[in-house]
Amino acid sequence: MYKIIYLKRGKEESLLRFHPWVFSGAILRADEGIEEGEIVRVSTADGDFIAVGHYQIGSITVRVLSFRDVVIDEDFWTSRLSSALLMRQRIGIADNPQNNTYRLVHGEGDLLPGLVIDCYGTTAVMQAHSVGMHLCRKQICEALLKVMGPRIQHVYYKSETTLPYKAQLNQEDGFIFGSTEDNTAVENGLRFHVDWLRGQKTGFFIDQRENRALLESYSRDKRVLNMFCYTGGFSVYAMRGGAQLVNSVDSSAKAIELTNRNVGLNFPGDGRHEAFCDDAFKYLDANNDKYDLIVLDPPAFAKHRGALHNALKGYTRLNVKGMERIKRGGILFTFSCSQVVTKDNFRNAVFTAAAQAGRKVRILHQLHQPADHPINIYHPEGEYLKGLVLYVE
Repeated sequence: MYKIIYLKRGKEESLLRFHPWVFSGAILRADEGIEEGEIVRVSTADGDFIAVGHYQIGSITVRVLSFRDVVIDEDFWTSRLSSALLMRQRIGIADNPQNNTYRLVHGEGDLLPGLVIDCYGTTAVMQAHSVGMHLCRKQICEALLKVMGPRIQHVYYKSETTLPYKAQLNQEDGFIFGSTEDNTAVENGLRFHVDWLRGQKTGFFIDQRENRALLESYSRDKRVLNMFCYTGGFSVYAMRGGAQLVNSVDSSAKAIELTNRNVGLNFPGDGRHEAFCDDAFKYLDANNDKYDLIVLDPPAFAKHRGALHNALKGYTRLNVKGMERIKRGGILFTFSCSQVVTKDNFRNAVFTAAAQAGRKVRILHQLHQPADHPINIYHPEGEYLKGLVLYVE
């Protein structure tokens, strides 16, 4: 049976409220010889069972897989993945002919902390954020193929940059089942090339799907700027929405190339779009009062709490620039994907930006991650994507 980690007295309270993490400071003692990634049982100081999960070296020492005393085997993975698929079917995201791009497993949100699985057509991209999930990858893959049936014919494992580097796993990305060069997926009837080989996250920002659709509804006859465009998702939706002009900007030449490919995939030869490889602040400074609609969707400014202060200053500075440069009566979509930045943190940064820019600003929408990125009610930290749609006079 599994080795045991014992908690200090009183430190089991968060687990009794079903929070899925055990922090290192809560541990009283542990059985000898526990290795990183091993499945362990968590008990009170008196030896009463609390949970079972993956052990990992670091501040989060155990990521809980179950609050029941179960064996983590093929049946466990099959049950959890079946539950994840059923939820996506119930909300109309899975098995939708107009949309074969969705997240099947969202870590703690699907009671599988440390695991992400995104579906792009018949390819699933699996990503481990813990050593335990990495060690279980083949068993998870087998359960995935069983649960998904003909929906998934290829599984690509992409964890080279997400696993703890100190674990020295020497992980290399690649297919662990099947193989394909077809990287085209469909989102709300639009087609996108997904770069799961070299792209960020699993190759595409699925979490902005509904926010892209909202932008589409505001785009008719607008001059649109998509800043930090990456794959050009917002740009493609703006063009379908009837935008007069769409400019995409990113500091990465690879992102500009991918954006142009995705625009060409959906609107070949359409002269309304042009992409620029440039720094965000330099571009905004050089293009004052040109755009009716601006998207500010930067990469995460803070990946840990120590970077929070500087991140908030960065969000304020970026939004000041966007508000200063947008045309009167313009609409600004602004986002933060930093998990350590709370909704209130982000909103205060944007409020400060509005005051510094000296513009009258109204909130039209408060945005968040979509339903296939669910938040475990016992794990509020899972609410990572924040966004505001602003009317700027």
